[in-house]
Amino acid sequence: MTYETVKEVVIDASPETIFPFLINEKEFVRWMGTDVSLNAVPGGKFHVMCGGVNPSLGEFLEVTPYSRVRFTFGWDIPDHPIPAGSSEVDITLLASGSSTVLRLVHRGLPQDALSDHQRGWTYYLDRLVVVVGGGDPGPDQPNV
Repeated sequence: MTYETVKEVVIDASPETIFPFLINEKEFVRWMGTDVSLNAVPGGKFHVMCGGVNPSLGEFLEVTPYSRVRFTFGWDIPDHPIPAGSSEVDITLLASGSSTVLRLVHRGLPQDALSDHQRGWTYYLDRLVVVVGGGDPGPDQPNV
């Protein structure tokens, strides 16, 4: 049996402003990862070195401008319980006045990985809010 974790944040920006931070390598690495390789088209590669030490790997499933990005996700580490591409991350953007509600659902996780991934997504989405607002969250730290 697998589980999901859900995280929502309100960002003081339009979906059009936020969307490049989800698909463009130069923008993505500002809030998540230390090395990023993205080919944001269905079937394209998703590779992010989280915290400089944790290699994630997956594939884009859907890229709908300004509203949705879905990709598979897992850890590119031998014998890891969440292998590369074995779970799915679904990010939606919904305009709400001058702000946007970003909703992230990470599906296909083992129960014992829920709290780690909830904590990790909270860390990264907090960084995204800072970056979209024009700030600098500092370097991505290891072991988040």
